Amino acid sequence: MATHQELLAASLAELKKLQDAGRNVFASSDLSPTHRRRLQKSGFLREIMRGWYMVSRPEEMAGESTPWRANWREFVARYANGRFGEDWYLSPELSLLEQTASPLGARQVVIHSTRGHNNVAMTKSGWSLVDIHTKDPAPTEEIEIGNGLRLLSTAYALTQVSEQFFRTYKTAAQTALSLLPDISDLARVLLASGKTIVAGRLVGALRTLKREREANDLLEAMKAAGHKITVTNPFDSPPVIVDPAIKRSPYVYRVHEMWARMRETVIHEFPPVPGLPENTRAYLQDIDARYVADAYNSLSIEGYAVTTGLIEKVRSGNWNPDNEEDRKSRDALAAKGYSIAHDAVRKSIEKILAGKNPGEVLRDDHAGWNRALWTPSVTAGIIKPEDLAGYRNGPVFIKNADHVPPPREGVRDAMPALFDLLEKEEHAAVRAVLGHFVFVFIHPYMDGNGRLGRFVMNAMLASGGYPWTVVGVERRPQYMDALDDASSKGDIRPLAVFIAGEVSRQASAGIQPKRI
Repeated sequence: MATHQELLAASLAELKKLQDAGRNVFASSDLSPTHRRRLQKSGFLREIMRGWYMVSRPEEMAGESTPWRANWREFVARYANGRFGEDWYLSPELSLLEQTASPLGARQVVIHSTRGHNNVAMTKSGWSLVDIHTKDPAPTEEIEIGNGLRLLSTAYALTQVSEQFFRTYKTAAQTALSLLPDISDLARVLLASGKTIVAGRLVGALRTLKREREANDLLEAMKAAGHKITVTNPFDSPPVIVDPAIKRSPYVYRVHEMWARMRETVIHEFPPVPGLPENTRAYLQDIDARYVADAYNSLSIEGYAVTTGLIEKVRSGNWNPDNEEDRKSRDALAAKGYSIAHDAVRKSIEKILAGKNPGEVLRDDHAGWNRALWTPSVTAGIIKPEDLAGYRNGPVFIKNADHVPPPREGVRDAMPALFDLLEKEEHAAVRAVLGHFVFVFIHPYMDGNGRLGRFVMNAMLASGGYPWTVVGVERRPQYMDALDDASSKGDIRPLAVFIAGEVSRQASAGIQPKRI
């Protein structure tokens, strides 16, 4: 008789066949009831709604949002394709949020279809799916495929959303308009539909964004067709104006928009910049004195069970990668990697204190910090050297956070934008807070982003003479909540206040007090 382990292995083999075909979401008919029940009981499958399941991991707690965040697009696509074939698309609002890589403002997915029945289906994750019966569907040529979803084109969706969208999702509306190469598509849709009120709204929006030429071109096109246009401004407050030349991708535009909008808040919340220290040697010695507390707290925030004894062991050279027990210890590998990376960051700070542009230093050195962080794992044969070449090639998800980092192509667009902004930024506090936030927002590597992000923060703090600042593990919930507020809600104030408070406490305390 087969053992439980053998039966589970057989079920996992069936699950692997589906995953090898590129699927992480399944209808109940894709697996036999026996395999499905066994996998669900063991934590390898999680129910989305009746008849639908997604891959999960046994260690994930019930109620965690990460599996849903990772799989909602695939589920919506498979669910809608199964019910409506190609006769569906996402709502204009959701299409624009997806086209502009914006966070979803509501836990609701609205699908338009001529075969819809105005039904509401609830998922186990608390999200709802609404299928709207559409009598007058969008033209086929205005539908695009993105992440498997059927989306309305940016230009067409802009002509379909209400004025309220420009107020509720101001950044998404601004980004959508800014990503249009010209007004040709807007004019085509508006002339075909004769939507004069919408045309007046879009002309006003373009003018508010300081795009006078495009606004005038759209206005004159409508007038030439005999339409009378009343220009209105749909924004309820002035949007942040971003250089119109920044149109490479929604991710680049969003990074620039966030930076421009958030920097004054950071400056307001932060203590005055001390200036580069006169005694560089003393500043570096202070960094060294804080190392043990920094390593303990930073690693503990990431879930490593690290002790002061382990930290001292690896830093003193008593950790031996040839020793099987040391080599296999996940926590020891992390501690040793942190030590090597910390030394690399310290060398970068020496360059900054010598007067080199902090953004340039980060651009040149950050990949080396990442390689240093994983050197022991490479030595132990756990990670291949080629895995550390460049940025991540796949998606990552932040546990239980609303923010989903950009895809691989977004990373490659957004990271140079971050370095450009850091190189031009004059205020050290802005470099520190926004440098840290945007780095974590992008999540450029498969792992280690939190540790590297705090290294970025401290290197940029050093550029203004602020002390090396430790984020205490006991304040992890406040820290993570503040990061998620900035990412998903666009509110940088909690993170600026949090980091400013840590900086002020540690500046007044001198050398970092023990927290361990």
